[in-house]
Amino acid sequence: NSFFLTHLEQGLFDTREKAKRAIMAGIVYANEERIDKPGMKIEMDKNLTIKGEVLPYVSRGGLKLEKAIQAFSLDLKDRIVLDIGASTGGFTDCSLQKGASFVYALDVGYNQLAWKLRNDERVHVMERTNFRHVKPEDLVHGLPSFATIDVSFISLRLILPVLKTMLLTGGEVVALVKPQFEAGREDVGKKGVIRDKRVHERVLTEMIEFCLQEGYDVAGIDYSPIKGGEGNIEFLLNLRWQSNGEIGQKLADDTALEVVEKAHEQLKTGTL
Repeated sequence: NSFFLTHLEQGLFDTREKAKRAIMAGIVYANEERIDKPGMKIEMDKNLTIKGEVLPYVSRGGLKLEKAIQAFSLDLKDRIVLDIGASTGGFTDCSLQKGASFVYALDVGYNQLAWKLRNDERVHVMERTNFRHVKPEDLVHGLPSFATIDVSFISLRLILPVLKTMLLTGGEVVALVKPQFEAGREDVGKKGVIRDKRVHERVLTEMIEFCLQEGYDVAGIDYSPIKGGEGNIEFLLNLRWQSNGEIGQKLADDTALEVVEKAHEQLKTGTL
């Protein structure tokens, strides 16, 4: 197996370009052996690390959910989780490591989920699946009390109303808000990157309002610890579904503005 296939399996980098740059910089290792050529052959079971740091999940995406679990004090023990936009499986892996009993790994793409998760009996793989067409009866192992959303090229506004039909009452959600897929075209800069704080604040404020109108309580707001593709700052929402037909409550102390300010301060440099 070449380095590229292995790094995609283990999800260390989002793109070949980033992987190549890291190799040229001499910071990528397979077990203890430094990788100096992108085409190097690597045994499948070797652990890839960056500067000697082992990634705890099959992809960096797991770090986003890990932060949400810590920041919002969430407990996944024995929960059934629905992972919408599973991709390589970072959120699925993190959920299992944090005690989830079962995960539906759902994605519109296919053949992306890491092998170890694909073969895990606690994971039900739902590939080539457009979430907007999913019905509660499709979730054959029981309805989830926890859902994670990390989707691209589609707005959360199309996901959250469908999720209500299958999330148990009192169920929690960690949703990644990606301004580049929520803002109007006129607000998205070159290469699909939004750098304007005002756009970030507006997108986040409007998304919070949308969640409340849909009947979700907004229990927490934070920013993702790693940037998305092309270096976009992204945000984390913790939602609770009460299913009582009423408008949701904003329980989070932080305002959208405070979180945006913090994100810009912390994530100024680099594009990781």
